[in-house]
Amino acid sequence: MDCSDNNSPAPYSQSLPYITSNNPLQFTIHLPNLNPNSSSTSDSNPNTNLNSDSNSLSDQLLSLAIPTKRRRGRPRSTTSSLDRFNKTLVENSNRVRNLTARTNATSSDASDEIIVINKEATTEALIALTAGFPADSLTDEEIEAKVVSVVGGIEQVNYILIRNHILTKWRVNVSTWITKEMFVDVIPKHCCALLDSAHNYLVSRGYINFGVAPAIKDRIPAEPSKPSVIIIGAGLAGLAAARHLMMFGFKVTILEGRKRPGGRVYTKKMEGGNKVAAADLGGSVLTGTLGNPLGLLARQLSYTLHKVRDKCPLYRVDGKPVDQDLDHKVETAYNLLLEKASTLRQLMGAVSQDVSLGAALETFRQDYENAVNEEEMGLFNWHLANLEYANAGLISKLSLAFWDQDDPFDMGGDHCFLPGGNAKLVQALAENIPILYEKIVHTIRYGSDGVQVVAGGQVFEGDMALCTVPLGVLKGGSIKFIPELPQRKLDGIKRLGFGLLNKVAMLFPYVFWGTDLDTFGHLTDNSGSRGEFFLFYSYATVAGGPLLLALVAGEAAHKFETMPPTDAVTKVLQILKGIYEPQGIEVPEPIQTVCTRWGNDPFSLGSYSNVAVGASGDDYDILAESVGDGRLFFAGEATNRRYPATMHGAFLSGLREAANIAHHAEVRAMGLKVEKKPSKSAHYYATVLDDLFREPDVEFGSFSIIFASKSSDPESPAILRVNFNVPQSRNHGGTRPDRHLSNKLLFQQLQSQFNNQHDLHVYTLLSKQQALDLREVRGGDPMRLNFLSEELGVKLVGRKGLGPNIDSIIASIKAERGTRKHGSRSLTPKSGVMKSKATNIKGKTVRKAKVVSGGNRITSFPAVSSRIKAVGSSTTMIPLTNVDLEPKPVGAIGSVASPSLNIGVSDNVGSNSVGSGSVHLLLNASIGDKFDGNIDSYTVPILDVGGKTGSNSDGPVYPRSTYDDSTDTCAPPSSGNSAIQHTSGDGELETMMLDGESRM
Repeated sequence: MDCSDNNSPAPYSQSLPYITSNNPLQFTIHLPNLNPNSSSTSDSNPNTNLNSDSNSLSDQLLSLAIPTKRRRGRPRSTTSSLDRFNKTLVENSNRVRNLTARTNATSSDASDEIIVINKEATTEALIALTAGFPADSLTDEEIEAKVVSVVGGIEQVNYILIRNHILTKWRVNVSTWITKEMFVDVIPKHCCALLDSAHNYLVSRGYINFGVAPAIKDRIPAEPSKPSVIIIGAGLAGLAAARHLMMFGFKVTILEGRKRPGGRVYTKKMEGGNKVAAADLGGSVLTGTLGNPLGLLARQLSYTLHKVRDKCPLYRVDGKPVDQDLDHKVETAYNLLLEKASTLRQLMGAVSQDVSLGAALETFRQDYENAVNEEEMGLFNWHLANLEYANAGLISKLSLAFWDQDDPFDMGGDHCFLPGGNAKLVQALAENIPILYEKIVHTIRYGSDGVQVVAGGQVFEGDMALCTVPLGVLKGGSIKFIPELPQRKLDGIKRLGFGLLNKVAMLFPYVFWGTDLDTFGHLTDNSGSRGEFFLFYSYATVAGGPLLLALVAGEAAHKFETMPPTDAVTKVLQILKGIYEPQGIEVPEPIQTVCTRWGNDPFSLGSYSNVAVGASGDDYDILAESVGDGRLFFAGEATNRRYPATMHGAFLSGLREAANIAHHAEVRAMGLKVEKKPSKSAHYYATVLDDLFREPDVEFGSFSIIFASKSSDPESPAILRVNFNVPQSRNHGGTRPDRHLSNKLLFQQLQSQFNNQHDLHVYTLLSKQQALDLREVRGGDPMRLNFLSEELGVKLVGRKGLGPNIDSIIASIKAERGTRKHGSRSLTPKSGVMKSKATNIKGKTVRKAKVVSGGNRITSFPAVSSRIKAVGSSTTMIPLTNVDLEPKPVGAIGSVASPSLNIGVSDNVGSNSVGSGSVHLLLNASIGDKFDGNIDSYTVPILDVGGKTGSNSDGPVYPRSTYDDSTDTCAPPSSGNSAIQHTSGDGELETMMLDGESRM
């Protein structure tokens, strides 16, 4: 079948963004008009219709240097997201444009042609990104599913084009059932097998055709024809898995210990005094709606989502509002400390796995202890409380190495409330699902013949079982597994953290706090109780009545478990009266109040998971592993490495396990055995990458390159590695022995780790043509680094800085190399160009990392995802241009950023240096940030204006005008009866009627 643009579908619905372009490197993103009648300001209309795919795709693709978790409780404005998106898109254009550029290829053999489905290949690639797919490569799961016969090459490109097209077509109308027949007119006949492969993969894995739309529910057969599955738990994971399995024809039974479905998603109806409101006492915020499956469910049900508005004023202990300038300054300093902690873990390497985030932050904070006032420290503690809320864990127990390991997979888009509560989604998912309530499971037996699940005096038998209980229950050991779970899984359960968040929900006679905001915060003067009622959620616009929720996080959440409800309500009212009564606003007594006790709820024993000290993202994968030769499976937010601690993470894990169960059942029916594959961790891919670079395709100077494809396509991806050699050395005189730190061992470990480092490897992604052009550059490594920076505009980063899609590229290269015959590489150095033995950029340890400058002008480097500070003067030959430190250190650690460590590296290779200029790399620094003008004219943003620490207190930072938000880098130029209820989650309510005239 010939490809024709006449077969291209009509332009997509305005619910999706679209792209216009004549050049794949320069195209315009057209975002949908979400509400034609609303103004451009984000706060103007609290009820804007925000369906999941009606948002800008920009947030999904942003390269966030500041961890997103810290902002969960306090959203920030995204008015400049389109500008940031365009900048980020240029940086990632090599991958995104490949699909578009390759559609121009021609061949005499139809099977070797790049198919043309329509002119929207780039748009569809962006849609696929929101679903977690790389723009132009396969995921590990696709490779393992053998969706193509050969990894790499034209067949893979055509598969990806078809996959992206199918996914986009369903996203246009998520209430339809997508069939293969819908694409026969646009997919060439010779690609029918790829159409089958892509469609089957997307349906089986739950990327399309899932949810509660009538067209999808009608696909559930009246009678099951496949094996039986027992699901323990009717939360989002269990409900998602049940629906998907029933659609596949499995017989499903859910055993739920509570009297209701939803698990930790619980909406309670509060009423009194002719007022009614729906309070989300558990999961409440849809954290990012781009590609969020719960947002897609809301679309299917025609529910309107409410964007959590950016406005979030903070109030001091005395009730007065915090000065906005001071608020911004402290938040900047707080973010700076987190960046220092991020760089610290890179320097420490494996040692950081045994250090807490809290220890690092406390060490840095003590640098400023004598330079801050009480209000500034209160603000700083508020941000720490917000961080503990985002992670449901104490920062003293969060892993410095991996606390934010899921940030690269953050679903972009707005944070939203669902008016009427998230129970509306739960009820829709639970409809017509066989759920047996009040069945408290205490034993699960599994073996080669099937499973037995014991609940009370009843035994339920099935072919397979899916356990979706929270991590807290697994930690508590109330369920006995026979045989015992593998030690590997038990260790993972033990290592991962499971934290706590509690709430006080209050229904008032009327709204006294105003309806122009959704959140506001309150400071405390006691760091030990910083999380106590630190944040308030206004549900007045979404709950149906005047409802206010106060959040309790961190250590305060644990103390709250034993606090009498009357005391809790009294404290909350004192805070509210302190804020509003000075404004002349009377705070009435609440009509009804409910306090949660999730830590004492026997069906949860906590709120949600986090990466504790000693744990890593690998533990989420370990918890997700099935046991018993495919008889017992596990789902839930704590089994989802990419989206832990979220409602959509739980839902997606249910879809994932439904696919795994179906696969095991199919293989078992064929008399085969499923080959167990170890979890593919970040460490696994780092090891694979090291192995691949043992035999690079091209080497020259300190540069080595591996190509992602053996084809001659000049736009195919290539991974470049630059090797800097750092001889072992000791730092003499860089430390300040007179400084007393709370965690001296931390820095001793850091120094030891640094002194044993020998090589720094930094990377970037290029096209094959760019890599070959780089090889032709003359003048040695300095000129090649300059070519990367000035001509190609790329930056060098650590392996993790290559982004989440790099793993699929590495897997693709590994798979393709496995099919190559030894000595038959087609991508070898050109004739006449020697494949030289790898050389290293030598260096010696000194206090300052020197950089090249011309004349007396400070050399400018391109923006990267960190900071750089300059002071002093010196010269060198090799510019460490656009290098972003990640795994191993190069540069000086000192002055402002390092309280007790001063380590540095300077290049000492040649004598071609000119001019003067010197750079201090601080703990938040990375080689490559640009700076202009007088480098000594700006001061470090610390907690106290003008306060400075360290030996170089005049170290500069960049002016705000040079800061790029998208990459976090610097770039160039009434009374009545009141009822108080206390509940353990949703257990027995403890109710007290209080005299409306009395004070609690």
